[in-house]
Amino acid sequence: MQTERVTYLTSAEQKVALESFARSKGKSVGNVLREATMTYMAESPLNNEEKMSILIDELNEALPAIQASFDRMVAKLEATHAEISELRAQRRALR
Repeated sequence: MQTERVTYLTSAEQKVALESFARSKGKSVGNVLREATMTYMAESPLNNEEKMSILIDELNEALPAIQASFDRMVAKLEATHAEISELRAQRRALR
């Protein structure tokens, strides 16, 4: 996911509270703000077409990483299969 910087101003007390909240949840302040923003936007009165468009955009953004993960899994399975085949061949040769 390519990210861009967003800056906003808040009081010192709000910043401390936000940092404390994020730490208590084991998350970064940025992650808390992203989740809060997405929750807020999800509650907005978007119609189904607008919601679907947002979901499709997010899915299209995530698909390359998902495909890469599957490619790594396939490569690992193929390597494991080759290793097992080699071990079986060695075992047959010892008989």
